[in-house]
Amino acid sequence: MNESNAEQMELNRLHLGCGHTILEDWINLDFVGLKGVDVIANLDACAEVPLPFEDNSIEEFYGSHLIEHIQHTLPMMQELHRIAKPGAKAKFRLPYGASDDAFEDPTHVKQYFLQSFGYFSQPYYWRADYGYRGDWKADKITLLVSEEKYQHLSFQQILEDVMTKRNVVREMVVELTAIKPIREAKKELQTRPIIDFVLVK
Repeated sequence: MNESNAEQMELNRLHLGCGHTILEDWINLDFVGLKGVDVIANLDACAEVPLPFEDNSIEEFYGSHLIEHIQHTLPMMQELHRIAKPGAKAKFRLPYGASDDAFEDPTHVKQYFLQSFGYFSQPYYWRADYGYRGDWKADKITLLVSEEKYQHLSFQQILEDVMTKRNVVREMVVELTAIKPIREAKKELQTRPIIDFVLVK
């Protein structure tokens, strides 16, 4: 942590993998000590090195085009869950898995789809236990699609293209809530996020 920014630790909103995009009134975290970074930490090493925050201390998380770069995602999400206040919100912006953007960048190591974020909750592990103890409920997934192509099509028509074609989604935005205490690993406790489409030029 930069000494000059020590007072920012009183904030309880965490900007994950900030890079050069520094947000005011947020704790800006990155694994490189760039200008404006408040906390230097490797989110891919959360299994070995805890993040420098107390349990139940963060109420909001934001990561823009970060999570697709993380190899060890479950340890990161478990660690974020540890420091999250009950009911804390998290928002991730990322490429949709069935897009060139998800693969073109050689630093992208994972691809995400509509059901991927369910695996950051406990009920999705009703068949097997991999030791993951975080619990994030996926509330809403927003898919940005072409206004020119999809403005006159129904929700179901757009969804069919999303599920069967490539490069339909420009960007995916996922909103989650930290559930504490964690739920039981029971299939009947699974929930489905709201799916929404936003038309962009």
